[in-house]
Amino acid sequence: MRPEPTDTESSAASADTGAQVILPDGRLMAVRDAPVGGQAVLEGVMMRGVSHWAVAVREPVADADAEPEPGSNGASPNGTLALAASEHGHDADANPLGPITVHREPFVSKIKTHRFYRLPVVRGTVALVESLGIGMKALGISANAQLDEPDEEISKRTWGFAVFLSLLFAIGLFFVLPVTVASIWKDQLGNSVFFVLVEKVIRISIFLGYLWAISKVRDLRRVFEYHGAEHKVISCYEARDELVPERAALYSRLHVRCGTSFLLIVMIIAVFVFAPIGRPALYWLILSRVLGIALVAGLAYEVIRWAGRNRAKHWVRVLMWPGLQLQKLTTREPSLDQLAVAIAALESVLAVEDPADAGAEDRLGMEVVA
Repeated sequence: MRPEPTDTESSAASADTGAQVILPDGRLMAVRDAPVGGQAVLEGVMMRGVSHWAVAVREPVADADAEPEPGSNGASPNGTLALAASEHGHDADANPLGPITVHREPFVSKIKTHRFYRLPVVRGTVALVESLGIGMKALGISANAQLDEPDEEISKRTWGFAVFLSLLFAIGLFFVLPVTVASIWKDQLGNSVFFVLVEKVIRISIFLGYLWAISKVRDLRRVFEYHGAEHKVISCYEARDELVPERAALYSRLHVRCGTSFLLIVMIIAVFVFAPIGRPALYWLILSRVLGIALVAGLAYEVIRWAGRNRAKHWVRVLMWPGLQLQKLTTREPSLDQLAVAIAALESVLAVEDPADAGAEDRLGMEVVA
């Protein structure tokens, strides 16, 4: 069930919570910003605060004749918490659902322990690497939760190898391939600026084509729905609204701090970073693009961090409009049950901290991408 909010409901939410901005999908966005990030995983959502992260996963429905697993209605052996679907107002008998399992861990960013890592741009690169590590671990937890045999978990070595191949594929597709193709016309282009512009047109075209292609993959649809649930719940929290699925449904599935927007900003900033390098030999071009990923990502981090804090300004939302439009490819409207999973992840974090009330020192290293 994916309820559409009425005009009265939207107006009420705007008046009561300060969520006074309407995004391109017609839903509400909180004008306040809070240091909360997240990620969609397999049948679940990871939420991150300033010093903890938690992943909530909807487990597969057990066979009716099967004996319930020990701890399936309470604390599980590995320290996770299982929640009944009805705890968030859902009728499990009418629509059978597996339990929501929540796993929470503390986290201390290196940015808090090393002054050098706090420098602008550097902090973005560190935060991105740390966020990638948390995201991959959360994804591994969600993948293991979907296995038919709980005892047969995916090994860390297997998962690490899969992550390595994914990163290698991404670098090759979005950085190596565009500069290699552009090099075919390197001598015909007048100067390095035109060369980099052609390279970026190729890169952005590949990026847009990739997003369009994966948006058509049927098996990824539920991941995109959980992505939308993550954004809605974060916005609901930022607006200080009640964290229940029915209220979260009023908010937009688009978010100014989304990773999709971040990737688009990376593509644009790369034009200015790589133009001064000129048109050296192909192997130098490829090496510069690979080594320059950290610098470009760090700059993009600062841009999206700034946009999140200034989202109430109309001209900022205009600048972020292309990224918001791209999110229509990587998010879908979630069901109330999926919103309940995202809420369970965020509530696990809120049980031990309140990111919105954290001081500047506590927020150091907080991943801002939603």
